[in-house]
Amino acid sequence: MLEFFNKPYPFNSDLKHNTKIIFFISVGVFVFLFLFQPLQIDELETRYKYFLVFGLGIITFLSLSLNLLILPSLFPKIFHGTSWNVKKEIFWDLWILFTVSVGYFLYYKALGIMEFGFSMVIKLILIAIVPISVLITFNRNRLLRTHLKSARELNRKLEENKALPDKLVHFFSDYKKDNLSIKVSMIILIRSANNYIEVFWEENDTVKSQMIRYSLLKAEETLKDNKSIFRCHRSYLVNVNRIDKIEGSSQGYRLFFKNIEFAVPVSKNYTQKLKELI
Repeated sequence: MLEFFNKPYPFNSDLKHNTKIIFFISVGVFVFLFLFQPLQIDELETRYKYFLVFGLGIITFLSLSLNLLILPSLFPKIFHGTSWNVKKEIFWDLWILFTVSVGYFLYYKALGIMEFGFSMVIKLILIAIVPISVLITFNRNRLLRTHLKSARELNRKLEENKALPDKLVHFFSDYKKDNLSIKVSMIILIRSANNYIEVFWEENDTVKSQMIRYSLLKAEETLKDNKSIFRCHRSYLVNVNRIDKIEGSSQGYRLFFKNIEFAVPVSKNYTQKLKELI
């Protein structure tokens, strides 16, 4: 469970996009309140209705602007995508819900045009959930579309870049019997396994693997002159020319290789480098 909460989650730091979303959500809240008139709005005189509904729309706009534009601009290190995860995203969404709800509450109290009890507080929170839910849905779908589109483009470029180098490299293990000499073109990926690495390669249309007493850092150093070998994650080196398919999700990218049963994740730090190599 803790592992899930610590998974990377891409924070949406696109201020231009967020500005549009804030505007449309605020207008949506105004229309929703005006049409359905919850929170005892239907009991008010017409002039008070307009005043209250317009004010709640403005509060929604100000609360979202504070959290999605001002705070990320003032404290960029806190909201940096590489350090953002599922746990932070949940707390952040709850914080936004809290600020919107408090804004609604204070506005009602300031107007003093109706009684305000516990049931009203609950209703305000439920109303505040609407813009937050829309915001989460918009951001998730936007990230998904962005990564899917980018993944399609990367797959297209993969097909155009299949020229494999033919250089021989040597992995000299701490145990001589584990030594491995292999052509770079045959390497599919290398996976870290504690004090060992596991090298996967293709030979005669068959995928083979070997454990070697060797660190991933040393393997990266050994292969540093081969541009096709790329570190995509703290635990993986991959041959970009061996990538069969790239999938995009709201979490980022995953790499797939023929006859390899598992997918290889791409850390956010390495995403741009992957695009450049391909």
